[in-house]
Amino acid sequence: MVDQAAPGSPGPPALRRVLTLWPLIFYGLGIIVGAGIYVAIGAVMGRAGDSAPVSFLLAGVAAALTGLCYAEFGSRFPEASGGVSYVRHGFGSDGLANVTAIAITVAVAVAAASIARGTAQYLSVLVPLPEPFLIAGVIVLFTGVALSGVQSSVGIAATMGCIEIVGLIVATAMGLISAPDFHMPDLFPVTIESWKLTLSGAFIAFFAFIGFETLANLAEEVKDPRRTLPLGILGAVGASVLLYFAVALSVVVSGASGEQPLLALFSGMGATMFAVVGTIAVANGVLVQIVMLARLFYGLARSGHLPVRLAQVHPWTQTPVPATVVAGGIVLVTALAVPFEKLLMLTNAVTLGIFILVALALWRVKRRREPVSDAIFTVPIMVPPCAALVCLLLILSEWLG
Repeated sequence: MVDQAAPGSPGPPALRRVLTLWPLIFYGLGIIVGAGIYVAIGAVMGRAGDSAPVSFLLAGVAAALTGLCYAEFGSRFPEASGGVSYVRHGFGSDGLANVTAIAITVAVAVAAASIARGTAQYLSVLVPLPEPFLIAGVIVLFTGVALSGVQSSVGIAATMGCIEIVGLIVATAMGLISAPDFHMPDLFPVTIESWKLTLSGAFIAFFAFIGFETLANLAEEVKDPRRTLPLGILGAVGASVLLYFAVALSVVVSGASGEQPLLALFSGMGATMFAVVGTIAVANGVLVQIVMLARLFYGLARSGHLPVRLAQVHPWTQTPVPATVVAGGIVLVTALAVPFEKLLMLTNAVTLGIFILVALALWRVKRRREPVSDAIFTVPIMVPPCAALVCLLLILSEWLG
């Protein structure tokens, strides 16, 4: 890890350690809670039916186990390139690390593109413009926000995250209030076929949890990363699991349906107001994914795996400007070129594959039994293989189901 240049000292500008625990947790919640649940819940219900809450729980288990792996890796190696660095440390292979970098670039770009398309679905209720114009406007706007500096970017994302969480709480209350009597056991699958459908729903639901791993890419901008980063990751994942289950439960018991079942819980002015909240929530995901992709490019360029220009940091905003512009451009082209359904499926498959690699990399590191400082956050040795197996199960549920 490169030392941060002190203000006024010679040398190139470096990333600044400004993030503390609670902003990091709310930033993580903003990443996780935003786009996924607002965009994917209709597709999850279409597959799992009344067992949609269970699908979100299963996806949450995969996210929690993988989050533990990222938490330990982030504590051991707080580096901006995140999963790429972890795979390199675990397998000792630059080639495999480069493959991981390409996979992460694809996954983040595709996720951000799918989120941008999801934003257009809500925004079209408010602004009657063609979808390509709405998508392009959202991406250009938030690329500009990402250029303003990590502290302001995280602050804006955290604020938007609070708005989207409040929106989900209100939607949950609306669903439960309007719900007839129901029995919790009826939500759980009881046949092999229903379990297959629930697992298939969990594959889609996993999209709602994607993003917690991006916290690891802020490792060089977090104060006391060996303590703060693990707590931030686990806090964000744990809170999102509870919230998602409650939201899915309320939608199922209320009988809401359609491509946007959350929006179906409201009518009249309430529906318009929720469309505003949904637009903010989903658009927030575009911002955080662009920030993450730019940090990935910055970390790879600084280590010599991408052109060195992408490692340049602006002296005023202390953000990697060239990397951010390239990230925004990639997201824009992808969003305009690929249909939404394919974006979502590809995002999940590639991201789960990356998570499997990271979990196996941590397993290799832990099996070396090298001494570690008491300050390092560690997990039991069986957590990484369990994380890899659960992620593999989700992939198989989709492609072999």
